[in-house]
Amino acid sequence: MGPRDQEKSIPLCPLMSVGSQVEIVCMQENCAWYLKNYKICSVYMMAHNSMLDVQAKQAAKAKMQAQKNG
Repeated sequence: MGPRDQEKSIPLCPLMSVGSQVEIVCMQENCAWYLKNYKICSVYMMAHNSMLDVQAKQAAKAKMQAQKNG
């Protein structure tokens, strides 16, 4: 495993890294936003769930338009 692979495995804090020139390392279990059971930052989880919600809404809209034009 090279230095770049090792760099990618270090989780970064999405909240503290925004707008900063230096990416801040995630404090994991020492952070209130960290979901211990999922081993992921809750911000990433919220973003993922929002993306799935948007995709579902887009699919529903496309289906409705197809039925209208159908």
